[in-house]
Amino acid sequence: MLIGVIKIKLTSTISILLLPLIYALVIGLALYLLKPIKFVGPKQSKVAEGIMVLFIGVLIAKLAVSSGQSIDTIIKMGPVLLIKEFGSLGSLLALPVGLLLGFRREVIGMTTSICREPDLGIIIDRYGFKSPETRGVLNVFIIGSIIGTAFSSLLSSICASVIPLHPYAYAMACGMGSASMNVAAVTPLMQLFPAMATDLEAFAGCSNLITFCLGIYLVIFVAIPIAEKIYSWFGPSDDGSGYGGSEVVEKSKYADKEDDGDKKLLNLDLSEGSVLSWGKLERWVVLLIIFSIIVSVGNYVGFQRPIMTTLIGMLLLSAISIVGMAIERIVNVNIPSLVYISLIGIILSIPQMPTSSIMSYYVSSIDLSVICTAFLAYVGIAIGNDWDKFVKMGWKGIIVTLFVIGGTFLLSAVIAQVSLLATGMI
Repeated sequence: MLIGVIKIKLTSTISILLLPLIYALVIGLALYLLKPIKFVGPKQSKVAEGIMVLFIGVLIAKLAVSSGQSIDTIIKMGPVLLIKEFGSLGSLLALPVGLLLGFRREVIGMTTSICREPDLGIIIDRYGFKSPETRGVLNVFIIGSIIGTAFSSLLSSICASVIPLHPYAYAMACGMGSASMNVAAVTPLMQLFPAMATDLEAFAGCSNLITFCLGIYLVIFVAIPIAEKIYSWFGPSDDGSGYGGSEVVEKSKYADKEDDGDKKLLNLDLSEGSVLSWGKLERWVVLLIIFSIIVSVGNYVGFQRPIMTTLIGMLLLSAISIVGMAIERIVNVNIPSLVYISLIGIILSIPQMPTSSIMSYYVSSIDLSVICTAFLAYVGIAIGNDWDKFVKMGWKGIIVTLFVIGGTFLLSAVIAQVSLLATGMI
């Protein structure tokens, strides 16, 4: 957070943004890979995996609180922007491309979303850190973080000049759930259509807000099941000799036994269906308090927000996360803890609830990017063990990433165009 955002200008409308969360991931990975450094090794990498899975809940809780606070805005925007959200499924158009390039179950993680921070958390929580699905989502996350902003800006300007869709449709398509991509994509539109600049900015902003709030649920309940079904039809079998890998789906559906063992290095026991105990709750509390302090300091350094206010907000998010994880283990009906965490966060933050003002005041002081930055530092350390597998994805990973972003943008624009025409807005 101390370094801040570095903007590299390529042209008058296209720039590459280097964000603090990228520095954190790179530094964490470097600590593992650099030979002179001895205090971060395989054991620390596996410990980071367990801690990271715990911190995902805080990230989802923050998104849930934002959803609750913005519920009136989401309702007022009407059906057009909500229908447009199904354009996010355009990322699945990259799935057959990934299969043709030789990827196996990595394509499920790579293509169920544009692979930003919340989506990263969903895949890790569902499949486990050591899974090929997580390698896939991390690969697109890293590549997208480096070139996604520049590519979305270029894509927006080319499409608006070549494909005859209404500027409003393109503006809504800019809302892909990434703040940097949103700004980068709408900027050339505002220059191409200066008379509509204010409206384009408003549509892009509201669209991104809705994707930001509701996108994770589309991934959980729609995109992942569709990707699994497509893979079961066309993906290679477990031995790579045939197609129709339904056995592979069941085998990889959640974290494998090795991954569960890694999570238990700290006795976190975050594996699905594990038994709840007071000792486990105590460990969760201690680790989340440490994480809250780290984020609070980062929030002060990066945004000069009061540390105590941020700390209280982080403790509220941590409490929501713990309650959600506890409910999953008590109820034990095969519903992920992220769903419980989301519901609790949304309900507590709805403006009509008495808890809304408290949640709004304290949680709003926390910038999401700081949570993501701290979270990705652990991701960087954790991927050290599997770095060779990431390197092997190489240029093929770049191609899939471009198709993921391009498919999401274009399908969103087409759906928005149809919705705007159907409602008489254009």
